[in-house]
Amino acid sequence: MIDPHHDSVQSASSAATEEEIWLLGQPALSEYLEFVKEYVVGGSDLDPAALATDWRSANAYYESLERPESGIADTAECRRLPAQLKPLAAQLSEHPTYRKTYDTLPSEFGMVELDKLVVCQKSVTWTYVNAIKARLAAKPDPKALFQFCMPLEERDLPVQGHAMGSQRFVFRSVSNDFRFHEATLLRPDQLSGYTSHGPVSGVVGLVVGFGSNLLSVIKVGKRLLLHNGYHRACALRAMGVTHVPCVITPVATHDELELIAKSAVVKNSEFYFKSHRPPLLKDYFDPKIRKSLIVHKLVRIIEVNFKVKEYVVTREQAGCAP
Repeated sequence: MIDPHHDSVQSASSAATEEEIWLLGQPALSEYLEFVKEYVVGGSDLDPAALATDWRSANAYYESLERPESGIADTAECRRLPAQLKPLAAQLSEHPTYRKTYDTLPSEFGMVELDKLVVCQKSVTWTYVNAIKARLAAKPDPKALFQFCMPLEERDLPVQGHAMGSQRFVFRSVSNDFRFHEATLLRPDQLSGYTSHGPVSGVVGLVVGFGSNLLSVIKVGKRLLLHNGYHRACALRAMGVTHVPCVITPVATHDELELIAKSAVVKNSEFYFKSHRPPLLKDYFDPKIRKSLIVHKLVRIIEVNFKVKEYVVTREQAGCAP
């Protein structure tokens, strides 16, 4: 049997550790055992058989939910955005970050029911969830709630960047949202604060940073899968909030799903969108499913390499005009 919320005897207050809530009973058991061994404090000394017993108990509990909660994910409420929030949504939809993020498939705004959102993340950092709760009023008004779910301000998160050679760079951040964005061609006038050896003809930018940070769901049929904003969704649910504003992207085909969903969702789309009882957001709060683990704080590293090749061809071969 899995212990309730305070099921770890260790303290998560250490600056070098944090509390991670893991959803047991979800595929795959091997992934859970590997995570505990690699990242949990003292994890290599824990009994794998005992860990597997906890996981099997949760898996059996999921099976017991299949009949009474069969199709529960198909009943998630998706309400219209209140009229008082529509001006904020209109303003957000014109923001360059929003337009860049949602430039392919149609998207809309709505109020979704938290408990019945399908989730694909097996764990969330509860230390961060508690920190988020501390930043929000106990009963946020609709405008404050919208801005909390749809922030556009710059993230105040330190990023360390180092040149590891003339063509290799490494960036570090504690944020799980830290990522490589894209390689892009820039004009010389887009540079600032750079002194070159001579006139600049073109610039290739290898861009790293953070995601749009908007709470968002992917809608497939009647189901809503939480795509971004897991920690904020858990924080709001813990505060008693039942419905939150978010960006909703309806998806009709598997090809469309491949454009926006995480690879694990695309690979296991039948499990998330067709199974009788997929994992839901409320499961992070169920003592029979959740497992509290004290883990070493992790750092996300992005390494960027590039290669330069110079050679000579004829003007015709290069496609130059005569």
